[in-house]
Amino acid sequence: MFKFFKRVKTVVGSEMNAMLDKAEDPVKMLDQFMRDMSEDIREVEAAVAKQIANEKMLKRKADDAQAMVEKRQKQAEQAIESGNDDLARRALADKGEHESQATMMKESWERAKSDADVLRNKLDEMKKEYQQMKLKKDSLKARAESAKTRTKMNRTMSSIGNDESKQGFERMEEKVMQFEAEAETSEDLSQESRSLDDEFEDLNKNDVDDELAALKKKMGKE
Repeated sequence: MFKFFKRVKTVVGSEMNAMLDKAEDPVKMLDQFMRDMSEDIREVEAAVAKQIANEKMLKRKADDAQAMVEKRQKQAEQAIESGNDDLARRALADKGEHESQATMMKESWERAKSDADVLRNKLDEMKKEYQQMKLKKDSLKARAESAKTRTKMNRTMSSIGNDESKQGFERMEEKVMQFEAEAETSEDLSQESRSLDDEFEDLNKNDVDDELAALKKKMGKE
């Protein structure tokens, strides 16, 4: 039965850390460990069930043999009361055989019961250890995921501040400044390129405004 506990002791011992160090994905390894432990528990449960069945069978045979001892004892007494010593003698002889069987079956049953009790205790220990490992697994998985996230964030942040990123940002800033300078220059050139006709047109607009003001004054509509 010790082979069922070998893998459990390996998982909870120092080898677990060594295997996790070598594993590419600790989360998957932890899940595999739990599956192995669960399989061990199922095997031990089957062994315990078989041992309990054997214990019950031996107990039943011991009880049957003891019942025959008691039966033959009563029959021998009945034969003596009837004056049949030969029948009583045969009943007592058969009683002796059943007593030997009852003693042997009882000893076998006691050993089987002791073995079953040991297996039950070991199974309980395995189940408790499994629950503890399950909680530890959940904690380790959370820590592994957190570490992966932190590593990814640190790599991303480190790439943001490198020289290549800074240079690229500065180039884009210079381009924006260049675009702004070109826009201002084009506005200045546009002002300088105004034709005489444009200026006279503005002048005529002012004359019209003066004429409109004079007309309103004449009409008393100021």
